Amino acid sequence: MRRIVVWLLFGTLTGCAGSQETPEPPPRLTASKPASLDALFLPPSPDSIPGDLRGEQIRLGYEIVARTQDYGKPYVGNALNCTNCHLDAGLNPNAASFVGLAKLYPEYRARAGRRMSLADRINECFERSLNGKPLPPDSSKLQAVVAYIEWLSQNVPRESDVPWRGIPRLAPSRPPAAANGKQVYAAKCALCHGMDGQGTMAAPPVWGPRSYNIAAGMARVSVAASFIKANMPRGWGWSITDDEAFDVAAYINQQPRPDFPDKQRDWPNGGKPADAPY
Repeated sequence: MRRIVVWLLFGTLTGCAGSQETPEPPPRLTASKPASLDALFLPPSPDSIPGDLRGEQIRLGYEIVARTQDYGKPYVGNALNCTNCHLDAGLNPNAASFVGLAKLYPEYRARAGRRMSLADRINECFERSLNGKPLPPDSSKLQAVVAYIEWLSQNVPRESDVPWRGIPRLAPSRPPAAANGKQVYAAKCALCHGMDGQGTMAAPPVWGPRSYNIAAGMARVSVAASFIKANMPRGWGWSITDDEAFDVAAYINQQPRPDFPDKQRDWPNGGKPADAPY
């Protein structure tokens, strides 16, 4: 299983309280590809954002990601911030990092059935994970988030396949058991996310009207399980079993959450995942 750990010079921005994860050895480079194309995970620190006009745009993008409720509120329909899924404002390699993504777009996305730009993909997150609405194409805020991701990607070769992309994926050993997931959630998740899943000052809601909608990637049990395994409880990633991660994900995602009106347009050319909830 892929495990990638990076040493950052700044603290965690969101999620459950807890100590930092114990550092683990970085993954070995593959023998079949030059080391330069494997692209070590070495993102710049937000502290090094330049002070010029371009830097102001990048800084705005960082603030929108880190504090979406404050900087992007007109386009958000729930209580989440981008950094609740893209941990550490997109700098955590185990949590859908933004580092290197600018080198991969535009690309074809099966869910949309078309080739998408990075700006398109950002707006998908606003509509689904944030249960909101897309930023206008000429919006300075959309351009700022793109600029921030481009800045984070500056040290990644375009030829790289960005090996840390997404979340380290799990394969279930058995069908998920939501009843067991309820018990694991009560023991290891409820302290931060609340027994009712509606969130606390420590962590965001994971179901209900203030959480992600059914079209978000996290609404798929396999995606949520992978995220939980690698990152939760916050600061104690990799501390629960694969089966427990799937069980908790199944329990969380069987709870009520917002609908997505345009869901019938997804996967127009096929390729719908087996665990898509609609």
